[in-house]
Amino acid sequence: MPCTRRLLAVCAASIVVMRAPAATPPDAVPADASFLMQAEAQDAGSYFPAYLANGYVATTSTLRGTQGTPTYLVGLMDYKSGDMSRPAAVPGWTEIDYSTGPDATGQQWLNRMSFRPAHFRDYSQVLNLRDATLTTRYVYHDEARATGIVVATFVDEADPHLALTQLSITPDFDGVVQLSFALNLWAPYQPRLALARITGDEMDEQVAAQGQSTEATPPATPDRAATWYHGDTHLSAGDADTGTLALWLDGKAENGLAMAEAAAIGLPAGLKPESVTIHRTDYSLALYLSVRVRRGQTYTFGKFVALSRAGWGGDAHADLALALAARQSGFDAALERHRAAWNELWRADILIDGDPRAQLAAHSELYYLYASSTPDTAWPLGACALTTGYVDHAFWDNDTWIFPALLLMHPERAKSLVMFRDRTLDAAEERARARHFDGAMYPWESDPENGTEQTPHPAWVLGEREIHVTADVALAQWQYYLATGDLEWLRVHGWPVIREIAKFWASRVTYDPQNRRYGILHVTSVWESYNDIPNDTYTNAAAARALSIAESAARLLHERPDPRWAEISRRMYLPMGGPEPHHLTFDPSVQTEEGPGGGSTTLLSFPSLDLAMSPQLRQSDYHTAVPRGVTDGHAGNSMGYAPNSIAAATVGNAADATAWFEGNFSGGTLKAPFNVRTETATNNTGYFLTGSGAYVQNLLYGFTGLRIREAGLEAAYAPLLPAAWKSLTLRDVTFRGQHYDVVVARDASGRVALTRQLR
Repeated sequence: MPCTRRLLAVCAASIVVMRAPAATPPDAVPADASFLMQAEAQDAGSYFPAYLANGYVATTSTLRGTQGTPTYLVGLMDYKSGDMSRPAAVPGWTEIDYSTGPDATGQQWLNRMSFRPAHFRDYSQVLNLRDATLTTRYVYHDEARATGIVVATFVDEADPHLALTQLSITPDFDGVVQLSFALNLWAPYQPRLALARITGDEMDEQVAAQGQSTEATPPATPDRAATWYHGDTHLSAGDADTGTLALWLDGKAENGLAMAEAAAIGLPAGLKPESVTIHRTDYSLALYLSVRVRRGQTYTFGKFVALSRAGWGGDAHADLALALAARQSGFDAALERHRAAWNELWRADILIDGDPRAQLAAHSELYYLYASSTPDTAWPLGACALTTGYVDHAFWDNDTWIFPALLLMHPERAKSLVMFRDRTLDAAEERARARHFDGAMYPWESDPENGTEQTPHPAWVLGEREIHVTADVALAQWQYYLATGDLEWLRVHGWPVIREIAKFWASRVTYDPQNRRYGILHVTSVWESYNDIPNDTYTNAAAARALSIAESAARLLHERPDPRWAEISRRMYLPMGGPEPHHLTFDPSVQTEEGPGGGSTTLLSFPSLDLAMSPQLRQSDYHTAVPRGVTDGHAGNSMGYAPNSIAAATVGNAADATAWFEGNFSGGTLKAPFNVRTETATNNTGYFLTGSGAYVQNLLYGFTGLRIREAGLEAAYAPLLPAAWKSLTLRDVTFRGQHYDVVVARDASGRVALTRQLR
């Protein structure tokens, strides 16, 4: 098919460069075992896909390595009327299909063949965390014909618009084979639910009426899959060219932004296809190639893909030029640049001597955080990365759980998370005004593109009352300033956010004249089953801290603080009780099954808040709040282990800190074969960056005892180590422009000590 007029010049210039240079599979390069995870054929029944992303483009793996999977672009959201916003699935780029040709029974294709040992032998799939590459190997058997298959795939870290996959085939026969290179066009999801309007009961009825369920189906289908589905992208134009072996398309998310995508196909040097045809349906745009092959010879095909969206890149014309340029330079050149970019990311690393399992988990958690984040932008991180989990909305997870994990490792990536709150300040101010409050009231579920409230109607009460998120935003803003010392950033970006948050809390609190104190009424507790309660302790403590931060920031910038900020902060009510005084979870008037103690009060010791209290009170809080043993209370929830382990570390209880840390492995939230962190052991809400951030915080702040404070990166609590560990090293952490190695190790006498060395 001839080129369209708009793309004619690009196509004509590209005819002579459609062959990709020969490439080396990424797994041919030796790597540290602490960066390698492998799937075998026996893992098929419990296979939880790997995540391949660069913060801007994201997809997941498949068993064969050649199947199409939905792809998502940063901030590309579907805004269907009546629904909450959703990440719009753009055409999948990973599919390359292969057939050994027709026989007496018809024609079989690799991607449609059942995954059984009779068809797939000598199988392995390796996720290299250090290089962010996925390599799949097997021998594919189609009746009497066998073909060695190697598939290598990565989403480019060096050029965030690019994604590449490469297929090498080694047939044991002579003949003509077929290959297809597709852009998969996803059908609009059905049924679409009006989740911005219907009640929870109505949602359950509609889900059941469709024969669906909100329960997880192992191994990898998330719970709430019937409501956490992808949004839609509608194509406006698309075409392919047989002369240049290229495909391209333009589209638009439902009521959202425009996007574009293009792919250029690379052939082995010297190979001329027998035929090339275009396949176009409602669900696929593909090039089909017939190729003559010889027994024992390896043929390597490349697929070079470029993607963009409005405000980030160009249209299909620009994407096609990128894809063609990538093909011309070759797979190996792109891989080398990609590896160099990841090598720079891994300069900041966490090293554990004495526990290979914990070391591999540290690398996998950092991998998912690094692969999901963007440097020096204003994009947040959803609780489940760039996937449909929690439909890519930004919660307090962005500020309290994920941000601190990135802050010392890569402050330029942490910065993007706090800049999102600056970028969406207007939406937060409008939300406060609509509720007759001053300042800014941040949503419980923020749309990553425009910052509007997107909590589904069945959970509307969280959006209205789980308001501690607004305080969490201020804590993160201040932590970023303290860690960087960037006063100009504070003046231009952080201060406006902090100031408007302080105004909100000053208008939201209630004064109790009888007790001469302030409280916050009608909230949902961090312990979310308790709604419309007075004086949730974490909420009150975080709000008081936000007001105190505002006063400190104002004085630092020579601004005039509202005198009420200091007064409210000083007089904020934090419920206490018990014969051994300790913080209660919320006001003692609230009746609970377990009594008012315990609950979420371990979060008072979480690094970003780190509520000041006496050692005696901290001990009492810990003994009251933390269940005895990891199987009690918090088991199987990846948000529970780190707060409890960190709280144990603050009171010097190494045994408990270790036991809670070990829950990360025994609690069932780390899924094979690629260490995908899930929210709980059973709900399969995967790529749960909240849990990944918690694990990393446990290492950065828990065992080290470090805290980010006005005076610097302080050793606020005594360091400790699990008994089996020889040392814990935070390599090349960044604080106020300086780079350090922080080492926690035992000396000759067995005493645990922390040392820092300037790099």
